[in-house]
Amino acid sequence: MTDYPTYPSGLRLAGRKVVVVGGGQVAQRRIPSLIAAGAEVLVVSPEVTPAIEGLVGGGEVILEARAFVDSDLDGAWYVIAATADAEVNAQVLAAAEARHTFCVRSDDAQAATAWTPAVGRHGAVTVAVLGDRRGYRDSGKTAALRDRILDRLQDGSLDALPDVKVPGVVLIGGGPGDPNLITVAGRKALMEADVVVADRLAPRELLGELSPDVELVDVAKLPRGRSAQQEEINRIIVEAALAGKRVARFKGGDNFVFGRGYEEILACRDAGVPVTVIPGISSPIAVPGIAGIPVTHRGVTHEFTVISGHLPPGHPESLVAWDGVARMRGTVVLMMGVENAPVIAETLVELGRDPRTPVGIVCDGTMPTERTVLSRLGTVGADIAEHQVKAPAIIVIGDVVAVAHPDHFAGG
Repeated sequence: MTDYPTYPSGLRLAGRKVVVVGGGQVAQRRIPSLIAAGAEVLVVSPEVTPAIEGLVGGGEVILEARAFVDSDLDGAWYVIAATADAEVNAQVLAAAEARHTFCVRSDDAQAATAWTPAVGRHGAVTVAVLGDRRGYRDSGKTAALRDRILDRLQDGSLDALPDVKVPGVVLIGGGPGDPNLITVAGRKALMEADVVVADRLAPRELLGELSPDVELVDVAKLPRGRSAQQEEINRIIVEAALAGKRVARFKGGDNFVFGRGYEEILACRDAGVPVTVIPGISSPIAVPGIAGIPVTHRGVTHEFTVISGHLPPGHPESLVAWDGVARMRGTVVLMMGVENAPVIAETLVELGRDPRTPVGIVCDGTMPTERTVLSRLGTVGADIAEHQVKAPAIIVIGDVVAVAHPDHFAGG
């Protein structure tokens, strides 16, 4: 038989029956993409992985927990034979062939009537890479090529399909600081913006990758220094969007965790400006995690609380019930709390929290200058002064710190 090249095509499977025969790891990898395409997925297998079982329980796929029979393919538009038995896969292929239905074989690509490409997506563009598969398994090579293409699309060195310029504002959470920790969607939106309005804690290295024609507005809020008022930030993003620009409001961490992001949404809505949100990795969870401190641990804590420490206990504008915080047994994570940490610690001790409670202060989390200062609740003020702790820092209070550093806190 002549070895012809494949004919590439994009299948529109929404509302159409697709059959996956087999319930192992190969099927588990293929099914989510079929669901995302809107296919009506039938899985035929005596046993399935826990992940597929979860999809069945959630009503996302239908399972026939038995051996395959040819009639399973009646009405199918596409078939994947993914069992560990070559004879069963051959039977599935023959049944599909008899019904003029294309079939992928996980064990023998050359015998199949269809191949699964290495697929990735960038905005409205789908990248699908197929190799010739003659004499070797080339899935790793096609996946590597797909990734190279996607990397170039994401960093802007390769132009995707021209998109329609839609004015508006997108709020981008940049994550805890390391530029590699921004989400793919966040990076893409940042690179597509006409105007970028950036905070001090937004990953600054990414700003160097912006196109020279992008307008960069610095609204850095420096402690005890120059500060762009929120009303002015609202005015800037709204006016730029009304002028027909795509505006990226670029923040550190997550937009809605003490980031005043919703104030910006309200300002956009009031002005009739379209606004979307791309959440960022949240610093009060990610920074301790990267530093090796879990905010929860089995048998140690059943809750964690994130608190803004920008106002001290007793301040007339404080909304924190510190007496309630002191009674909790779980983890307390303080943001923006370096300046007020000594009085917060003193208050918690006065209200009943054990002064020996372990404390971890993660400075410059995810950055090259990251360091962790270990302390106890009763000595936080002195240790902050001794180690010259400066903002930004995440302060973790609770026994989880001792879980991460048992040697330091040995002896209670």
